[in-house]
Parts: sequence; structure tokens; C-alpha cells
Amino acid sequence: MVASSSVGLALLLLCAPAFAAQLECRVASVTRGDTLMCLTVDNRQELIRLRGIDAPGRKQPFGEHARQHLADLAHGKSATVHWTYRDHHGRIIGAVWVEPVCCPGCGHTLDIGRAQLASGMARWAQRYASQQPVEERYAYEFEESEARARRTGLWRKFKESSRAQAGQ
Repeated sequence: MVASSSVGLALLLLCAPAFAAQLECRVASVTRGDTLMCLTVDNRQELIRLRGIDAPGRKQPFGEHARQHLADLAHGKSATVHWTYRDHHGRIIGAVWVEPVCCPGCGHTLDIGRAQLASGMARWAQRYASQQPVEERYAYEFEESEARARRTGLWRKFKESSRAQAGQ
């Protein structure tokens, strides 16, 4: 009986995702196209880095566009952050969900990291894919490939710069 209980517990731990935390907050500011500052219900500031994406920095080409797009999606909104760890800078690494502008009353149903990818405002950070839940990983990969195919956002910029470099 003890052995079967131990085996059951081991299987449960193997099948369960990493211990995830959930944070409710209000997006106070957007510092980059993949980073924002949240204010928690107890007035703590938390720096959040969107899991699975990488947007250009503010001084890099297309960086301000990416930051502004994220601000349009999230600034001032209540948000739910699903996260599992902090990075070496102390930032929470997680997926941030807000209520979409087009659906008042729908609740936190928009994954803003995925929205950044779909709009071509960020790249999927494939090197960190193992830190993402499987469904999120596949969705993010898909959104980037679709944005590339549409040549939208920063993918238009890369297409134009590669043409210029080729002398076309």
C-alpha cells in the first residue's frame, strides 16, 4: 500500500506543471514591448517580463512601436499574471492577461504576449520555450510565423532592410 501511494504521488508530481503563482494587479507603466510595471492590490510594484517573447529595446529599431503597442493593449488595465519564477534581475517572468478592448465584460481573456507576436511587435523567444507551457509554446510559435508571413510589424522592417541591403 505504501509503495502504490508513493508511486501515485510521484506520478502526480511528474504530471503537474511547475508550481505556478497568480498575481492580480493593475498595469501602471510599460517600459518596453515585453516589460511592464504592475501595481498589486497591496500597492507593491512588480516588474513583469512577458514570458516567451523578445521585443526590441526602446532605442533599437521598432522598439518604440513595440512599447506603444503594448501600452495600448495594457496600460491602466487590471491584469492577471501567471508565473513560475523571477529572473536574476528580480523580474517576474510570466504570461499577462487583460480584458480586450473589443470585448468589455469578457474578463482577462487576452494574452498580451501572444498579441504582441500576432501584431509583429515581438519575436517568439524560442531559446526559452522550455519555460512555457506546451500549448502556449505552440500558440506563440504559430503567431510569430503568421506575422512573418503577413510581413507585419517588425517583420516588414526586416524585409525592407534586407531589400535595401541587397540593393533592390
